[in-house]
Amino acid sequence: MPIENSDLGDGIRLIKMSGKTATQSFSREFLPEIANAIKSALSDNQVKAIILTGDGKFFSAGANIDDFKKSIDEGNATELIRELTGILHPLIVRMRQSATICVAALNGASAGGGLGLALACDARIASPQAKMAASYSGMGLSPDGGTTWLLPRLVTDQVARRFFLENEIWSAHQAAQLGAIDAIVEEDELISAAQQLAKRWSSWGAHSKESIKHLLDVQSTNDFETQLKHERTLIEAAGQTAEFKEGVSAFLEKREAKFH
Repeated sequence: MPIENSDLGDGIRLIKMSGKTATQSFSREFLPEIANAIKSALSDNQVKAIILTGDGKFFSAGANIDDFKKSIDEGNATELIRELTGILHPLIVRMRQSATICVAALNGASAGGGLGLALACDARIASPQAKMAASYSGMGLSPDGGTTWLLPRLVTDQVARRFFLENEIWSAHQAAQLGAIDAIVEEDELISAAQQLAKRWSSWGAHSKESIKHLLDVQSTNDFETQLKHERTLIEAAGQTAEFKEGVSAFLEKREAKFH
């Protein structure tokens, strides 16, 4: 099966891109399968966190270059690109806006749109074999997949600028030092480490998680007063939730809150 789904318990779903879904992720054949698997998990109320991983040497290697060549020969390259970004871009917006925690378990290389998929997650745990590649400039393309919005927020604007204009390939250790990867673990511990992080981060209430993700995404483009208004609106809404009631009760009773 190109996409392997498994439930790990505690509301955590593992989605593994196997075979060509890892090596040719962004093709007409495989991208819809990846998107459907992720959207299905995001729509499932029983799923609190998603772990996304790849296969062998690749987390997600981006586009099928043979498809690009064929589309150039047939004169419909623009249509192909529009079709693929029309699937990928709404998907990563939904990942960013969802209360579901998304963790990328980077077993290998992520490049192009696959890099965007990794960066769109809330955290990235990597094996020592993981790599991050820009790839766009060498193909005569401009970046997509949210990479120019997501990466500067992790590594600063100038580091991201060098990454794209030098067409760099980062090792796992380089990416971790720069802030693009949260932790490096041995390959046989990768899914376990991602699962532990996913369990911790997904244990909070849905409103808290969704609000935190939203507020952090908009803070760099809001002025301070606008950000305060966002915070006020969301914390007022939180005051009406069962999660807030449970949190206060747990604090007063000196016990751990149970949000689910």
